[in-house]
Amino acid sequence: MKLAVGFFDGVHLGHRRILAGADAALTFSNHPLTILAPEKAPPLLMPLHERLAAISAALSPKGLTPYVPPQGSDPIHCQGSDPRVKALEFTEAIKGLTPLEFIDFLHKEYPDLEQIRCGANWRFGANGCGNADFARRAGVPVEEVPFVMHDGEAISSTRIRKALSEGDVGNAATMLGRDWSLSGKVFSGKGEGRKIGFPTLNVHPFERSVPLRRGAYVVDTQWGRAVANWGLSPTMGAAAWKECVLEVHILDGNVSNVDLSEMTVFFRRFLRDEKAFASPVELARQIALDCKEASYS
Repeated sequence: MKLAVGFFDGVHLGHRRILAGADAALTFSNHPLTILAPEKAPPLLMPLHERLAAISAALSPKGLTPYVPPQGSDPIHCQGSDPRVKALEFTEAIKGLTPLEFIDFLHKEYPDLEQIRCGANWRFGANGCGNADFARRAGVPVEEVPFVMHDGEAISSTRIRKALSEGDVGNAATMLGRDWSLSGKVFSGKGEGRKIGFPTLNVHPFERSVPLRRGAYVVDTQWGRAVANWGLSPTMGAAAWKECVLEVHILDGNVSNVDLSEMTVFFRRFLRDEKAFASPVELARQIALDCKEASYS
């Protein structure tokens, strides 16, 4: 059995190269840095249930339908839903394992382990002392999968996070191999958008989601093309948000008789930075222009 190992945040093109040649995958439900160095733990590109589903899909041979956990399901129960994909909690106990103890752990978890597939920067064991060469010396064949390159640099989750923080959703999509999406709970707002003729669905993203550049975007949803603003809506003064919210205006407005508890938004293009307009009327004029541009995108 060939085992892919890694955190795989975003399941980008580099991750998928590793996973494509594997029979199973081992990941962690929480980022190791949340234990190793909490102050350095990165925001995440996708929640756990989406990551597990994407890993499952990347492992699946042609013709096999991968398991897709229901959105919002309990991550603990997601872990055993596809037997090929295992997500362990990274704990103090795992942190303390020596490299050899970690290799022994893998043999116990995977008695038929024949090969480990990993990226060139894979590290394991206490203080990150273990690497591919150590695993080989311990008797485990390892295939270090070459990085996938983009613009002369290796694709990485860190690069994708940076692109999103700059609003460069096109570059992020190129490295991911698909449009970046954000999922979250839909909640009732203050009705300010409706007052100016542009009602919105308001979305809280998942916890620890990657910080996105504040501004307006062309997006797609399950109900069609939309314009979304990620930010505080400063034009609304006292009614502005206290923390960033994704406000989504569906262009055709046809969202009746559907489940509005959760939604997924696919980002296509950055339109403009968020700003405080002189009045709601000026904001409405700008949103109208945004909608017109989005409809031709």
